[in-house]
Amino acid sequence: MSHHGVGLRAVLRSAAFLTTGALAAALLTGCGSDDDVAKPLAAQDIDLVARSQVADGGTLKWAVDDLPETLNTYQADADTGTTRVAQATLPSMFRMDATGRPVVNPAYLESAKVIETEPRQVVLYKLNQQAVWSDGREIGAADFVAQWRALSGKDSAYWTARNAGYDRIEKIERGANDLQVRVTFSRPYADWKSLFSPLYPKDVMGTPDAFNDGARRKLAISAGPFKVDKVDTIAQDIVLTRNPRWWGRPAKLNQIVLHTVPHDKRVGALADGTADLADLDPADAERIGLATSGKGGSPLQGGGRTSLSTLRSWARAHGLDSADVKAGRTELARAISEYLDQQTALKAYGVRKSLEPAYTQLALNGASGPLTDERVRRAVARALDRKEIARLVLTPLGLPAVPVGSHLALSGQPAYADDSGALGAQDTKAAQALLADAGWVAGGPVKEEKQEEKSDGGHDGEYIVGEDNKGDAGGKHLAEEGRHGGAAGAYAPKGTAAPAGAKAGPLAKDGKALTLRFVLPSGPGSDTLNTVATRISAMLDRLGIVTTITKVSDESYFKDHIAAGDFDLALYSWPSSAFPATDARPIYAKPLPGADGSVNVEQNYTRVGTDQVDQLFEQAATTLDEDEAKSLIRQADTRIWAAAGSIPLYQRPQLVGARKDLVNAGAFGFQTPVYEDMGFLKKGARVSASPSQG
Repeated sequence: MSHHGVGLRAVLRSAAFLTTGALAAALLTGCGSDDDVAKPLAAQDIDLVARSQVADGGTLKWAVDDLPETLNTYQADADTGTTRVAQATLPSMFRMDATGRPVVNPAYLESAKVIETEPRQVVLYKLNQQAVWSDGREIGAADFVAQWRALSGKDSAYWTARNAGYDRIEKIERGANDLQVRVTFSRPYADWKSLFSPLYPKDVMGTPDAFNDGARRKLAISAGPFKVDKVDTIAQDIVLTRNPRWWGRPAKLNQIVLHTVPHDKRVGALADGTADLADLDPADAERIGLATSGKGGSPLQGGGRTSLSTLRSWARAHGLDSADVKAGRTELARAISEYLDQQTALKAYGVRKSLEPAYTQLALNGASGPLTDERVRRAVARALDRKEIARLVLTPLGLPAVPVGSHLALSGQPAYADDSGALGAQDTKAAQALLADAGWVAGGPVKEEKQEEKSDGGHDGEYIVGEDNKGDAGGKHLAEEGRHGGAAGAYAPKGTAAPAGAKAGPLAKDGKALTLRFVLPSGPGSDTLNTVATRISAMLDRLGIVTTITKVSDESYFKDHIAAGDFDLALYSWPSSAFPATDARPIYAKPLPGADGSVNVEQNYTRVGTDQVDQLFEQAATTLDEDEAKSLIRQADTRIWAAAGSIPLYQRPQLVGARKDLVNAGAFGFQTPVYEDMGFLKKGARVSASPSQG
């Protein structure tokens, strides 16, 4: 979960409340059996073929959200674009397989293993004897040492986003020869496989100036199948070209161009050929599906026979811009014609579907208001039908609609088990009992309010959910979360209405109504996010909990609201990790008071944490017994569920538009992309269900 947050400080006030009985038993057992571990819910979808079926040459134009601010993945403003460049151009000692497990990367390593545990843990890396940097120098211990010193946290001149793991290293030495690197740890570190992936050359890590500024806009030295040819700030492109010193299987493509394309322009970029591969929103994926199926038809019959109202109805149903829909007949006909031309071009593309290695959660702020009381948080959680929410999001996309049962792993990963039983399934009566125990009862002075939504184009606004079920539904994308977090990926079919159900009387305590502020972004993807939020609000309304939905601009959503603690309820996503003891710890660690009286929340934006969870993370990070570490992680997850600070909802959908002849690329799921195998299918070749790579 390498979401490296801004580390804002906020005051935390929380009330601890643990029930007895079944919950206590669950806390003691900590997890289910190994039999509970399932396979990944959805396989990757990349049109996998053998290398012999891939043509040599060509340029892959890959749409990205923005030009990365830095090419150094260890800086705070690194993003997904930074990661893609690093994966294609730099060494990684380990890479992820299709189930999210770290495996040795044979391009760089012959082997890596723990060779000593007493008196210190020692890991011996045996490097591939052919591995060299693009300047001809061998990859070796000097590069490992430079990266350790830069990321150890001992020198504040290095502007690093993290030092987890590197701060446990005592020394790094050359082994029996230049191809061996010995890493000795000062204290045991279970997640040692997370280190040196990626590995930067000592030229980048060797000095603070080189680290802080040298690799932000250029990467002069690389060691992957590709190298950075140029960063074009005008065209907003990064051009990667074949690395002539690459010793592995040669890259099939001549170039990969990471081309900046906003989400609302992705379909147009695919249609006009300025992109070959692009992450899509459900509505755009639906457009490509209609194009390839030949469905949709045309309302333009020529000669002016089609009425303006018919054209407008067709345009509205097919998602044309509202300005086009409202235009006169000539302008509207032109917009429809352009749309139909795009549909013809989109027949050359397909949609590849999987599930992202990330999940969307409902976050409950335990630092202020009614949610400081764990009983209220647990009542909110017990009011949710997570299966219904997962179906709302994933079923229309043809993806498995299974709620996520863990905060720390996803289905298919070794640490995954459904620990939600520590909190309990949806149960209205149990939720009502928790609220009553906390002093919230029906009746009392509750002022009824109904305020029209004022949010439009990023302006703040709010409205009360519960009386009129006002809210938006749709199929466009949400604000994307970057390295620092952001809006959750929530999707729903167009026109989905809030569920019906008997409404409870408003709850009150000490003369105040139980009202929760649900903060959402208001950008292009807010329609579908509002659908999910409205569904959740309707579930809470049945208990008598009033929900005020507040819309804010995408730019301020995470920084000014989530990270700052200005919300009661929110939706955002965290990526999964193969190393939860390291990567998830700052997300769920108990906020600690600072010397100045402030509270350091790290990345725990719900402000809910316990000493027990912290201790379990530390124990999991220091044991070298994999079974014990897995058990400790599951025990930590059980306690996180019980604290009810965040409620996992569903694994995020991964929808990718791709040229039909583009192979070994698409919806990668857990697996690290193999950049040297990407390319375009040879003429006459076909995609095989189970190819052997060669």
